[in-house]
Formats: sequence, structure tokens, C-alpha cells
Amino acid sequence: MTYRIVLADDHKIIRDGLKALLEKEREMEIVAEAENGRQALQLVRKHNPDIVIMDISMPDLNGIDATRQITSEQPSVKVIALSMHSQRQFVDGMLRAGVSAYLLKDTAFEELVKAVRIVLSGKKYLSPDVTDIVFQDYRQPPVFDAAEQTAELTQREREVLQLIAEGRATKEIASRLHISVKTVETHRKHIMEKLDLHTVAELTKYAIREGITSLE
Repeated sequence: MTYRIVLADDHKIIRDGLKALLEKEREMEIVAEAENGRQALQLVRKHNPDIVIMDISMPDLNGIDATRQITSEQPSVKVIALSMHSQRQFVDGMLRAGVSAYLLKDTAFEELVKAVRIVLSGKKYLSPDVTDIVFQDYRQPPVFDAAEQTAELTQREREVLQLIAEGRATKEIASRLHISVKTVETHRKHIMEKLDLHTVAELTKYAIREGITSLE
């Protein structure tokens, strides 16, 4: 049996390395490659793969929100997070989005094939450093600001927030998301009200802190 894999990473050199590694395994086939989360979502819908290997920090749509949509739409597709980030907000965001594994890029070439096989067998896999973070959450639960706990953004609002934080103009956001300029402005207004933030700089800072975008 051949297992079909989609690679999603905004760095071609990373994708090339992962493809070369995985295609040494006879039963693994790379069926498509994406350079951002939105493209990854489209390719998953088109190819219905067994596995998606997903970077987190990607432009246009980040890996957390792309994963959330994939696991919601196609629960049979397993997502493996592959990231340079070991901070709690990224690990927690991907686990909540429904990933089956979380690997750090600095150990990816040693762990990836093993992780793919484990996930295909129906189990979960975490890099050792990530496991430590998860255990720390149990020992010392994070403290959230009360206002932020209730500020639950919709999926569309998170997409708009990421694009705002990336410096996209309102018209460009509307074009990318296939919505009107007025709708973008309404989303921005709701985001600011929910988060009690009032400037683009504050929105950008929030988006970075929450793992919606990054400084890469």
C-alpha cells in the first residue's frame, strides 16, 4: 500500500529535503507541495492524502488554522506538525487544532519517518522536547487574562487578523479571501472590539504572541 503525503512549508529547501527523505521509503509518495496554509487546504481537498506534514509559521494562512480546517473537514487525514517553535502557544495551538504529531525541525530528519509510521498506525507522536512542554502544562497550568479568555475569534476573524498583521491592505485582504472590502472592515472592527485592541501595532503584537503569525 502507498501512503499519500502533502508537504506544507514556505521554504522550498525544507520541502525538497523532506521529499528526498520520505521518498526513500517505498510506501510513501509525495502527491503535492504547498507554500502556505491556504494552498495546503486546497491541495488536501483535491488529493485527499493520508498525511499532511504542516509547518506552523506560513504566510497567508498559518499552520494552526489550516490544520483546524483540515481536521474538521476531513478527520481521516492525519496532520504532523513540523516547526522550529517549541514555545507553549505553538504546541498548544497545534494540539488543539487536532495534529497527530508534533516535531521540531532541528530533529525532523531523525524522527520524521518514525513519526509518520506511528501516526499511520493510529497513535500519536511528540518530539521529546515537546513532551516536556506538555507535561509542564499539567504541572503548571497557564494563567490567562480574563478578557482574552472570552475573546474567542471566529476562523474568518483569525484569517483576517493574520493578514492585517502581515501588513496586507484592506483591498488585498478582500481579494485573497473573496469577500468585500466592507466585510473586511467589519471583521477588523469585531476583532478590535473582542480583543479590546485599538491599533494595527497592537493587533500584530497579539497575533505574534498567540502564534497566528510570526516574525520570520
